[in-house]
Amino acid sequence: MNRTARIAVGAAAAGAGLVAAYSKFVRPWALRWGATEEEAAWPLPGDEVVTKADYVATRAITIDAPPHDVWPWLVQLGSGRAGWYTYDRLDNAGVPSATQIIPELQQLEVGDLIPMVAGKDIGVRVKELEPYRRMLWWDEKGEYSWEWVLEPADGRTRLLNRLRATKHPWTRRMLYELVAANGDIVMQRKLLRGIKQRAEPLATHHRIKGQETVPS
Repeated sequence: MNRTARIAVGAAAAGAGLVAAYSKFVRPWALRWGATEEEAAWPLPGDEVVTKADYVATRAITIDAPPHDVWPWLVQLGSGRAGWYTYDRLDNAGVPSATQIIPELQQLEVGDLIPMVAGKDIGVRVKELEPYRRMLWWDEKGEYSWEWVLEPADGRTRLLNRLRATKHPWTRRMLYELVAANGDIVMQRKLLRGIKQRAEPLATHHRIKGQETVPS
């Protein structure tokens, strides 16, 4: 075997090893970042929207704030709205994500659009809404769903986020779906941490003031 062939074989073996390591260690971590095995296995109300999901990811984070201090940050999410609390140049047309609760964005209702592209009617819509408890977004086709669940626990909130999607192999969407399915953990981690970073100071302020944010 000549030198070129040996290099090619070595590169192929290294590539195969990286793929195997990714599949065994990185992929499972990415699909349930922050979530326990039990939480990842929980049936959630939104699961029935995408009956044949090829992609399922459950992420979670514990926030030292009650649900009523977390909820306002969720309902104002969206490109061109409060942003995604992530990488604004990529997902909010370069406009910094909000660091304050925006009153005019708090009246979210079933059927409302959650924009994924700033300035365009492209995104998902609210399918179900239970204030301070859960929210479900979907694509209106039953091929994509995004569930949010707030579990109260001793003055704190366990925030769960589940994505379910149907893949479209050998179509124009295949490359985008491949990148999204393997790279969305970058955004999801930043998003969940962004909510935590905003909700906790708000909760601290309300505790000091003895206030509540639950509307009358």
